[in-house]
Amino acid sequence: MRSRTTSDPESTRQFAIDIARTLADSKCSDVILLDVRGRSQVTDYVIIGSGTSQRQMRAAAQDIEDVGKARGQHPFRTNADQSSTWIVVDFVEIVAHLFEPDQRLYYDLELLHADGKRIEWRRPEGELPPGRGSSGGSSGGAASSGRASAGKAER
Repeated sequence: MRSRTTSDPESTRQFAIDIARTLADSKCSDVILLDVRGRSQVTDYVIIGSGTSQRQMRAAAQDIEDVGKARGQHPFRTNADQSSTWIVVDFVEIVAHLFEPDQRLYYDLELLHADGKRIEWRRPEGELPPGRGSSGGSSGGAASSGRASAGKAER
């Protein structure tokens, strides 16, 4: 449907996976990545995640903007409702939605994009998030690794 994009499809897919992983690293829950190519006229990938608080959601949105900027992909637009219960970061080919859990249920974007194909985005077992592999020697690192392991088990 969309012919205006000139980006490499595999690079765009990997960028979407990186965004989903970053949301999970930023403590968002229930992160899903949907491939809506050929089904949507506005984007190729939709990412949906739930946040725990307004502050955490804003930080997660900033984290994915930073991932984009590091790749030379600046967001086209970032929007948040007045109370930050829904934040949208739009990279055109990839649109990420961060919701407060009740708002996510209310808007139910998963149903809107039900024909999208779910993409597996989780890191392979044992692969650490960028920037977290070299500082595991401190006692604080051991405590945080326990929390990370518990988080993996929930997913």
